[in-house]
Amino acid sequence: MSIVVTGATGHLGKHVIAGLLEKVPADQVVAVVRNKEKAADFAARGVRIAVADYNAPETFDSVFSAGDRVLLVSGNEFDKGRVAQHKVVLDAAKAAGVALFAYTSAPGTLTAALADDHRGTEAAVLESGVPYVLLRNGWYNENYTENLAPVLEHGAVVQAAGEGRISTASRADYAAAAVAVLTGEGHENKTYELGGDTAFGFAEYAAVVAQASGKEIAYNAVPAETFKGILTGAGLPAPFAEILAGVDVSIEKGELIVDTGDLSRLTGRPTTPIAESVAAALKG
Repeated sequence: MSIVVTGATGHLGKHVIAGLLEKVPADQVVAVVRNKEKAADFAARGVRIAVADYNAPETFDSVFSAGDRVLLVSGNEFDKGRVAQHKVVLDAAKAAGVALFAYTSAPGTLTAALADDHRGTEAAVLESGVPYVLLRNGWYNENYTENLAPVLEHGAVVQAAGEGRISTASRADYAAAAVAVLTGEGHENKTYELGGDTAFGFAEYAAVVAQASGKEIAYNAVPAETFKGILTGAGLPAPFAEILAGVDVSIEKGELIVDTGDLSRLTGRPTTPIAESVAAALKG
């Protein structure tokens, strides 16, 4: 039995691999990547490397074996039909007879367009009959803390979320939950709603950044169309800017408040506060 992780050199996947190496022997871990060179560090630690691409079904023909546990990290190519990409992995996993198929999804409360591909993939997973776990990951701390430069430059957090609140956690937290599922027992055919222990609004977030940086930081709430224009002006493709603006609309509606406690229960520890991630980001 192997534990197979797709997107293994991505932001989330690399945390999952690191967590698995603390729990199981390296030769039981398979990192699925598109670029073998990027996985050199994993290979040096004894992790097995499989080169495969969501856009090339034949590359997954020999990735999985009967009894494997699989984590499908959702793709980030929003313009290439993510459900079809995910089904490539799912079909290969089913054909091989894997024991568990975990998928990183989005909160069940989320109605923004971002959730559409996740709901479509979830439906395919359930229809497949493969033993599954749906890891409905909330928003990441890093979605904000990796974009602090313009906040510090302009002295403002700009979002289209109004007074909405959000339950974020660090990528490492979500990765630890995936590791717990992949290495534990009794998770088959379960859905976990995952988010941070404490929700916050963006005025609070601005105050956290101000305190950590020593600069005056305001929260400017703008309409979704204005926010989309700001994002495209910063170089984001219009379709992706539309998705992000839609997420902010959902935040204003309270759709990214996740108060199940599933994340801290799976990891056995409190989730990482946004203030801790801000401080780490500012230290560089």
